[in-house]
Amino acid sequence: MSGPAVAVIGCGNPLRGDDGAGPAVIARLARMGLPENVGLFDAGTDGMAVMYRARGAQRLIIIDAREPEGAPGAVFEVPGDALEAEPTHGVGLHAFRWDHALFVGRKIYRETFPKMVEVYLIEAGSLDYATGLSASVAKAADLVAERIAARLAVADTR
Repeated sequence: MSGPAVAVIGCGNPLRGDDGAGPAVIARLARMGLPENVGLFDAGTDGMAVMYRARGAQRLIIIDAREPEGAPGAVFEVPGDALEAEPTHGVGLHAFRWDHALFVGRKIYRETFPKMVEVYLIEAGSLDYATGLSASVAKAADLVAERIAARLAVADTR
């Protein structure tokens, strides 16, 4: 199975306030006219979808919210291999997260799973039940979308 050369996947629940940062970045990127070899996906909270959508891509970019720690809107860029985590034995699908998808995807799909994985985490201000992002996280989502689009444009011309 082959997918796009670059899979960009937003994770999070837009009904939990700033947890919707990942899907918000995907929506922003969709309006930017990215190269044809880029696939944009909103995985919501479905870790299995991350694993399936990543398969066949050469490069994977994941965007998600980070737990609030006092700096809402702070952006962290982390290599995927630093965050991949083996799921606890017997974990159900509801608890299967994207970090588990990175670990399991490498084990199952081997050479057809992206070797280059980048993760953008945007620190949330609130994860309460709400729709819409706080001002600081919305600004960070704009920044992350612009940063990803710029990097993909450069990568496409090489």
